[in-house]
Amino acid sequence: MNYNLLAAIEWNSVLIVLAIAAVLSGVFVALILLVSKFCAVKTDEKAAKIAEKLAGANCGGCGYAGCEGFAKALAEGKADLSACGPTPNENKAEIAEILGIEFAASEPVYAVVACAGGRKSKDKYHYVGNAGCLAEGMYLGGKKQCAYGCMGEGTCESLCPYAAVAVKEGVALVDKALCEACGLCVKNCPKHIIRLIPKRAKVYVACSTPCRGKDTMSVCEVGCIGCGLCAKNCPEHAIEMVNNLPVIDYSKCTGCKTCVAKCPRKTIKEI
Repeated sequence: MNYNLLAAIEWNSVLIVLAIAAVLSGVFVALILLVSKFCAVKTDEKAAKIAEKLAGANCGGCGYAGCEGFAKALAEGKADLSACGPTPNENKAEIAEILGIEFAASEPVYAVVACAGGRKSKDKYHYVGNAGCLAEGMYLGGKKQCAYGCMGEGTCESLCPYAAVAVKEGVALVDKALCEACGLCVKNCPKHIIRLIPKRAKVYVACSTPCRGKDTMSVCEVGCIGCGLCAKNCPEHAIEMVNNLPVIDYSKCTGCKTCVAKCPRKTIKEI
């Protein structure tokens, strides 16, 4: 050991440096504690309890950035509980209790695409461009001659967080078993042809055009021609013709499928 070197060290200076370091460490720790105390994000206990009861899908169908954002909006009275499709009624009832509001259970629903055209409907042009219906729709309203026809570019498919939508034969189709009724496809379809119907429904109208028969037949092989045979033959009087289209009253419909059999264009589909 080099005793001369040890003797040369000024221990007073070393002790002073160590003391300064200790004091500075204490100051920094105190500052960190103060900052964490005064800058901490306060947790809304009500919002946290609500978030626990939500489906946790974070799909954004409610219009908020995930379930936590929706829970916060509910706690602040800025959102409606019905805006969440994936959360089951039992959980919604518990959330309503937390919020101190009344809750009326809603019937389970799922999405259907009110169009069956696809490759059976005529195009105005061959589209080459950015993917998605929104991009295609910017050019002359989309490639379909029918202004109400599904463009089949898959915006709904790409947005669905449950992989419940797929484009087949040029038209979007929804898998009932996978759909959680989040509403993203309904809100983002540029043609506004995706609807929510009761899960118990046995049939739906796969067309959205209000055009008269001759005009529809000139652009689509399966579009509704407004003949009204479905409404005339429905034994439950569950179908009404509105703007040349059949509208089904599911509170009356028994699922007998008479409308499916009578439709000459096979526009009413069996689920």
